[in-house]
Amino acid sequence: MKELFQKYREVLAYLFFGVATTLVNIGVFFACENVLGLQYKISNVVAFILSVLFAFFTNKYFVFGSKNSNSKSFLKEMFLFYWYRMLSFVIDMGMMIIMIELIKVSNFWAKMVTQVVVVVLNYFFSKFLIFKEKKISEQE
Repeated sequence: MKELFQKYREVLAYLFFGVATTLVNIGVFFACENVLGLQYKISNVVAFILSVLFAFFTNKYFVFGSKNSNSKSFLKEMFLFYWYRMLSFVIDMGMMIIMIELIKVSNFWAKMVTQVVVVVLNYFFSKFLIFKEKKISEQE
């Protein structure tokens, strides 16, 4: 069992923190919409900003264990993280608008569907484009 956990540690950690990030996103979204009375698009932007901030640090340190600690590497990772999260946000917002305004899906189900798509996209962005391990020649 321990070997199995070690083999899939990264994926399991990503799933755990992905669920936590999704809960932050959904919680903030519905708090903004239902408690603060904000329009769903604004609620989605606020939820995005706060959940990406949470996700960056959990992905960097707990999921992918990035060893890049100098300022230049940290800022590069943060920039790439936000860049690709913006891309997934555009996809998220586009799907929300299509489902809510065109297909007439409830806000709840639209948000649930978009989050599944976003979690999968973000894993691939993080794993292969942001926190990828550097080759020896790239580290120097």
